[in-house]
Amino acid sequence: MLNALSRAAIGALKAGKSNLTPKIVQNELPKAMVATTSTSNNKAAVKPKAGTSQGRIVAVIGAVVDVQFDEELPPILNALEVQNRSPRLVLEVAQHLGENTVRTIAMDGTEGLVRGQEVLDCGSPIRIPVGAETLGRIINVIGEPIDERGPIATDKTAPIHAEAPPFVEMSVEQEILVTGIKVVDLLAPYVKGGKIGLFGGAGVGKTVLIMELINNVAKAHGGYSVFAGVGERTREGNDLYHEMIESGVISLKDKTSKVALVYGQMNEPPGARARVALTGLTVAEYFRDQEGQDVLLFIDNIFRFTQAGSEVSALLGRIPSAVGYQPTLATDMGTMQERITTTSKGSITSVQVKSFVCT
Repeated sequence: MLNALSRAAIGALKAGKSNLTPKIVQNELPKAMVATTSTSNNKAAVKPKAGTSQGRIVAVIGAVVDVQFDEELPPILNALEVQNRSPRLVLEVAQHLGENTVRTIAMDGTEGLVRGQEVLDCGSPIRIPVGAETLGRIINVIGEPIDERGPIATDKTAPIHAEAPPFVEMSVEQEILVTGIKVVDLLAPYVKGGKIGLFGGAGVGKTVLIMELINNVAKAHGGYSVFAGVGERTREGNDLYHEMIESGVISLKDKTSKVALVYGQMNEPPGARARVALTGLTVAEYFRDQEGQDVLLFIDNIFRFTQAGSEVSALLGRIPSAVGYQPTLATDMGTMQERITTTSKGSITSVQVKSFVCT
């Protein structure tokens, strides 16, 4: 009897509660609530387009530029472009300082910059042109042609910062790279996809050997080469370019060139010298991954890459490690070297020059 009475009481309470609940119709909702409801019915909220975040320069200290943003901060390694400036100046985000401010490294000279100047977030790391159109051309760290032969006619671009190939894509087979130089092939053969160091003082013939390697690989095997000039003399880069034209490795008349040149010479700011090797590597990666080529990548000089990283680290206020090198030396070098490898699609064989400085 008591159970029946309790069930009846509970049922009456539920019925009364449902009658007391007010009915809300769409027309009676506040405007803000109506807008929220209609937006949530869409598949996804509309995001701002990449490259629309704007900031302004708040400090310039040599090659370091601090930029303050009113809204969302750009991620680390994103490219920023200074507006209303010629020639084009690209900055790379290196640190987040707080108060919506980022610290960046300039890829070119900062002469003429003023506080309050507008800066635009590009929405991605520095992107450079890649593909067959880069063969026979000279580009700088941000992918602009510097050989006075007009723009590079391609819509293919790639970011200079990328992950190394995963283990499942790497090839474990070892194969000899035939250079055509008998003494090298007999006594110190190069492994395809490996890294070779050329050690020697000034004037002993390191660049001559590189030129011979490029010439042999281009003519005998039809392969592509990428030359990254990192912190070397502009005169040497100019001589190398004209020697390649004379030997036929670079053709100014047709599209039979076999080498792409990327220059960031010793007169460039440290930011450019610290990134130009990555620019050259990105060009080589496209030939390996998209065209299945066995590519030769020459880096002259890998020591200048390390020196530039040390300069950038000091400008950013990092505590140096032994002998004044940046504390992130192993990471910086390892990140680049891990991308130079053989995959199931192709290979990148790197020849890296290291000069001895006698004191």
